[in-house]
Amino acid sequence: MKIIGLTGGIASGKSTVTKYLRQQGFTVVDCDKIAWQLAEPDQPIWQVYFSRYGGQVINADRTLNRQAVADIVFNNQRELAVINSLVHPLIKEEMLSQTDKAQNRGEKVIFLDVPLLFEAGYDTIADEIWLVYVNRGTQLRRLMARNGFGREEALRRIDAQMSIEEKKQLSDVIIDNNGDRKALRHQLGVQLSSMR
Repeated sequence: MKIIGLTGGIASGKSTVTKYLRQQGFTVVDCDKIAWQLAEPDQPIWQVYFSRYGGQVINADRTLNRQAVADIVFNNQRELAVINSLVHPLIKEEMLSQTDKAQNRGEKVIFLDVPLLFEAGYDTIADEIWLVYVNRGTQLRRLMARNGFGREEALRRIDAQMSIEEKKQLSDVIIDNNGDRKALRHQLGVQLSSMR
């Protein structure tokens, strides 16, 4: 079985690509979805946060107060590093479990949708890396339009991630998403035709 790591920058169009891949019948293991599921009350990530910060990060209905967590970890690099060291192995374990299930079903190719693929070290479990690429100007314009951010806030969000140009150097396949959806689907079709 071939494992393809799929990544991109914020507002690069990775969600559009994963939707297309699913429509074409491919399994996509979604890292963000796993993280949300594991942060439900009493689940492993929820327990990490509760053990470390107590009730200050738990809402009255026992759900995780994500804003309270963000206020702690994004204002303290050491805390962010500690939390990442505790949370990433839990996500990786579930990703590998889902990958094993796909292999047991006889699937030949699966995609791992991981926004922070390189930053979290998940690139090491992929056989090939696909990057959904947009240039900085396109990324900025799309992020401002999508989220209603001003220019400064959008740039802050973009700059908080590894540079998409750096990711481009580390990737095996570049899916250029500076054009329209038709152009994007054409590129994906070309890449996927060799996997059928």
